[in-house]
Amino acid sequence: MTRTHRFGRRTALALLLASSAAMIGLAAPASAQNKIVIRFTSSAPPPDFLSRSMERFKDDVEKAAPGQFDIQLYPGNKLVRQGAELPALQRGNIEMFTMQAFEVAQQVPELGFFARAYLFRDYAHMYTTFTGPIGEEYAKRVADKMGIVILSATYLGTRQVNLRVAKDVKSPTDLAGVKLRMPAGGPDWLLVGQTLGVNSTVLGMPEVYLSLQTGSIDGQENPLTIMNAAKLHEVTKQVILTSHMVQPVFYALAKPVWDKLSAAQKKIVKDSAVAASKWNDDARLDDEKKVVERIKGLGLRVDTIDLKPFRDNADKVYGAAEHAKAWDKALMQRVVDTK
Repeated sequence: MTRTHRFGRRTALALLLASSAAMIGLAAPASAQNKIVIRFTSSAPPPDFLSRSMERFKDDVEKAAPGQFDIQLYPGNKLVRQGAELPALQRGNIEMFTMQAFEVAQQVPELGFFARAYLFRDYAHMYTTFTGPIGEEYAKRVADKMGIVILSATYLGTRQVNLRVAKDVKSPTDLAGVKLRMPAGGPDWLLVGQTLGVNSTVLGMPEVYLSLQTGSIDGQENPLTIMNAAKLHEVTKQVILTSHMVQPVFYALAKPVWDKLSAAQKKIVKDSAVAASKWNDDARLDDEKKVVERIKGLGLRVDTIDLKPFRDNADKVYGAAEHAKAWDKALMQRVVDTK
């Protein structure tokens, strides 16, 4: 065999090995690329129970379906600013977020009453509503009209008013002139503000601490567990237990993502969301039994008040609101009548 032939065979062998290596090299990323990526965002602070329930969801899905999913978590609006999650999901920039009834109301006005102040009596009322026929109907309308699949409803908490300067409050008139932070500026949040008697100021959750510290707002409203997780006791003096909203949020997944899942994958994702939601609910309810005393121990004044003036004002505000005329009144009455 000539030297030229040996060289030719070596060259051919080298090219074959290089080609094989390249194919192997391409195979590994292709496997990673075949994973179903779910970018999951929330406005909840990282220490809050909702953010921690997202971690449980990720762990459960990835353990039940090894190598099939890449679930990326972004609590505290690390990926998308608060208020921009819904359009981001519908554009395909994210796949999943903790959607609120306020965001549903933007696109399905007849369901806007679910964002009404003083709708649910307590957690049990909210839970029964969303785990029964009404919840199924709500989810179907959301899927049909918004292209979003509600995997589960979970409890964000009962929202209370939190002020940087303490004052005596017995009715909405006592909160007149107070600049109170609201998460968004849509009509539904503004009606909540009118119910409380405040001047609404729209701010994302990451801005609230500094705004309270500097005095650019007078207060904020949130469930006490979230207030505690965000350390807002450091920049406020008082909590007023207005209990103006027993608030659900939804594990919400883009329908195009859902439709691409196999039946087995859908079951894993759904079951994991329900389990994570239940963990959040149990942990938050347990914490709510203790958080008032914890907040008092940190030096905050906590006022329990008669809610009738606030409930009466809510009836007046929503009764006169043009925005409320689109509501499905029959469905709202079914919610009110739910035991």
